[in-house]
Amino acid sequence: MKINRRHFMGGLAVGAAGLAAVRPSASPGLVLPRPPVPAQPVQPPSLLDRARASLDAHAARIAHRDIVGLVDFSQASGVPRFRLIDLANGGVISTHLVAHGRGSDPSNTGWLQHFSNRNGSNASCRGSFLTGGTYVGRHGRSRRLLGLDPDNNNAAQRAIVIHAADYVSEEMADSHGRVGRSQGCFAVPQPEIGTVLNRLGEGSLLLAWK
Repeated sequence: MKINRRHFMGGLAVGAAGLAAVRPSASPGLVLPRPPVPAQPVQPPSLLDRARASLDAHAARIAHRDIVGLVDFSQASGVPRFRLIDLANGGVISTHLVAHGRGSDPSNTGWLQHFSNRNGSNASCRGSFLTGGTYVGRHGRSRRLLGLDPDNNNAAQRAIVIHAADYVSEEMADSHGRVGRSQGCFAVPQPEIGTVLNRLGEGSLLLAWK
């Protein structure tokens, strides 16, 4: 019997096409590649997480670990962004308005633009601070601070402290949406300085971040 070459080659082509068409369903064990999973954005640690890490990092220097002070400089100065936290349950004990340095906000927008650890910058610096003893100075009763990190290790030399100021008040925050600026100190309202100094005593952690 004679085989027509054209019919033979055509039959092979059709057969190959048929096999290609049925191969995925005919091979149940075939594993197809999965589409790539989009990368998830990395969430920055919360201020409370940073505080706990700082307590561990500076455990030899921080004697009292029950209450910490957290200053969230990512918020405007017109909102209470200074919080005293009970570490036992993570609860907020009290909240307070607090100023940032004029060098951190040259245009007086109410928003901290940048930090500086430089002498004479009049700017706020970020990082972990060890609370020192109290003294009575130009702003009344105040508390000294010691910077524990490279970003704030000039704090004592710059006289960065916690003190009260007339330019930090609820009335100013309500009328202007911001409070006044310090020279880098953590200035709080006059009526609240006693609460802040008594609750955040000597040998505690104050963490400022953005």
